[in-house]
Amino acid sequence: MVTASFPDSSRTTSASEPPPECPAHARFGDPAGLARLLGPEAAKNPMSLYERLRAEHGPVAPVLLDGDLPAWLVLGYREILEVAGTPSRFSRDSRTWRWFKEGKVPPDSPLLPMIAWQPVCLFLDGAERDRLRLAVTDSLERFNRRGIRRQITRSAHQLIDGFADRGTADLVDEFSEQLPMLVMTQLLGMPDEYGPRLVEASRDMVAGTETSVASNEFIVETLQQLVLRKRGNPGHDITSWLIEHSSALTDEEVWNHLRVILIAGNETTVNLLKSTLRMVLTDPRCHASLAGGQMTLPDVVEQVLWSEPPLMTIPGRWAAVDTEIGGQKVEAGDMLLLGLAAGNHDPAVRPDPTAPLHGNRSHLAFSSGPQECPGQNIGRAITDTGIDTLLARLPDVGLSIPEEELRWKSGWMTRHLTSLPVTFTRPRPSTSATSTGPDRVGAEIERPLRDVTDSGSSAAAECPVPSLPRPARTRRARWWYAMKTWLRG
Repeated sequence: MVTASFPDSSRTTSASEPPPECPAHARFGDPAGLARLLGPEAAKNPMSLYERLRAEHGPVAPVLLDGDLPAWLVLGYREILEVAGTPSRFSRDSRTWRWFKEGKVPPDSPLLPMIAWQPVCLFLDGAERDRLRLAVTDSLERFNRRGIRRQITRSAHQLIDGFADRGTADLVDEFSEQLPMLVMTQLLGMPDEYGPRLVEASRDMVAGTETSVASNEFIVETLQQLVLRKRGNPGHDITSWLIEHSSALTDEEVWNHLRVILIAGNETTVNLLKSTLRMVLTDPRCHASLAGGQMTLPDVVEQVLWSEPPLMTIPGRWAAVDTEIGGQKVEAGDMLLLGLAAGNHDPAVRPDPTAPLHGNRSHLAFSSGPQECPGQNIGRAITDTGIDTLLARLPDVGLSIPEEELRWKSGWMTRHLTSLPVTFTRPRPSTSATSTGPDRVGAEIERPLRDVTDSGSSAAAECPVPSLPRPARTRRARWWYAMKTWLRG
């Protein structure tokens, strides 16, 4: 059963009776025939909507956003690359959107948290964009990969400890929606207790609900306070490194980029975690390939990035000049949305969607071109390391309901599982996370958080994280241990 969530229809102009001042009249004709990205059809099955639009309009289709604001949805793989790669024609500056200029976007629009201009590299072109993006990429690259994976493992054990003794869990509420923010708050230099409220606010903002503006304000206030603290007491974290960077970011530029990192990193990784877990637990081909060694967890992650990208659609560009794309005449000031999920399923480049794509990273899940997500490898690491830790602790975990009873919710940018109920054998006391047996791998996990950074200085002084030893292996020859043993020779 699939359920859908979307804003109350009273907030959106009726398609059958559009007002005379509706922007869609002037540019796109009668909006009655245009698809809504915030509506029942998109919420129920967005991929079906994308394919219908592709059949009717080709690789670029007209759509309506909240308030009957028209935009172009780019569905074609090649067309997405063209839009993302030619800033001279398609600008990142949302201030050029014609409906902003004409006062058609109300101040409480749920679109604003994601498209209102901000002093971040996502909304800039040219040298200024390069200056800010360099600060972000340099700061993200200062983390040591092994250190990040130790932090992910430690956080995953914390979460698993909360439900391991029950024999049941919901891997959405109790694992997937918590792990990325636990890791991200540590990387940004925040205490763990910030996580739960930031998770809730982040999801609400991206979904475009009536409270998305208030959620955005909470996130902004939290990050502003963080920047003020780090100015006076820097540490080994992304916030401090952005402040110290030679690009000389202002406080406003720092917290705005932290917001981008936090929202994008959490939302995309949560969805990637859930989709990958669902595939591991429900797809017989995936299960057999993992058990037989034909696939590894990173392979599964890449397959999911092709099939179910974390963000279905992103508000990507605004036409800088009158131009043409995908057979459509686009005027200066028009908004173009990048349909990442639709592009990944474009039959022009992927005629057989069932064919395996092991090792192929040419998907659009993290956008493309100069604006490709600089933190994508952190999201991959959280996903495959988190799932590896989960399956090592609970190797016989399995879905507790039929797959067809799983439910989804959709917004204008995302589609995500609402729950993933599972059962498993409760571990014996000797295999729980409280085991204290001397174990070389366990000793690695117990290393201080200072190993997360290249410099070797402790980041745990301000935000300590409990150290958890790794459980001893059981003697039962389960498929997950057999697969890992085979892979490691």
